[in-house]
Parts: sequence; C-alpha cells; structure tokens
Amino acid sequence: MFNKYYGEVEIGEEWESGGRTITESDIVNFAGVSGDFYPLHIDREYAKNTPFGEPIAHGMLVLSVATGLMNFTPGIIAAFYGMDKIRFVRPTMIGDTIRVRMKVTDKQERKNGTGVVAYETEIVNQRGEAVIAGTLRLLLNEAHVGAEV
Repeated sequence: MFNKYYGEVEIGEEWESGGRTITESDIVNFAGVSGDFYPLHIDREYAKNTPFGEPIAHGMLVLSVATGLMNFTPGIIAAFYGMDKIRFVRPTMIGDTIRVRMKVTDKQERKNGTGVVAYETEIVNQRGEAVIAGTLRLLLNEAHVGAEV
C-alpha cells in the first residue's frame, strides 16, 4: 500500500502487515528511551495487582512498532501527517504478536503536488483482536519528484 503515489491510491483499498512479537526487552528499552517507567509496564509485582495481572506494553511502544511494520517507501511518503481518535482498546502483553490492518477511507489533494490519505487503522494481536484503533494520516507525493516527463 505504501508504494503508491497519491493519485494511485483508491478509497477502499486494504492492507495488512507482517507480524512482530513484543518482548520484555522492547518494553524495558522503550521505558529507557521514553522515560516512562510507570510500574504497570516494568514492575511484575505491581502489575499482579492490576486488572491485567501482568506487565503490559506501553501503548506508545505498540504504536511505534506498528509504524515500523508499515514499510514506508521513500519518495512516496512525504511526511507523517497525524493520528485521529486513537484508542487503546486492549492491552498488549509480553509475547503478543501484532500486525497492522489498514483501509483507505479518505483522500484530500493539496496544491503543492501532495495529498493527505486517511487510513482506518487497527493494530491487532495474534488472535485478530484490536489492541489499538484509530485513523492514521499520511502526506503522499502526487508523483515521483524529479521524474522525467
């Protein structure tokens, strides 16, 4: 899906990524990089007494891993444009394998040779259950910059 220029993308197109397993190392490394050491993520004893019963991955970690699964094509993607109505609907546990499902829901052409594409996005676990849902928006180039005519 991310190898098409703005004019080639059609509303209704769907795409699914490959999978990636979330590890305890991912959680510890993310805590170190982000500074988010909330005990629900890194303290097994604390997490035992929560509704989850064990540590869960940071929602922002799961979003970050998901962007890596999208395999953006340089030159086609002009920029990450934003996210709307993001919801963390289910926890991601250590050992869960996530993948990304996306569907094009809207396109808005810009006057500078780009356009914004909206993708209804679900990050799902190995059981196909949504863990994060929302809308992702990307700014795509209309055509290859510097292409010969």
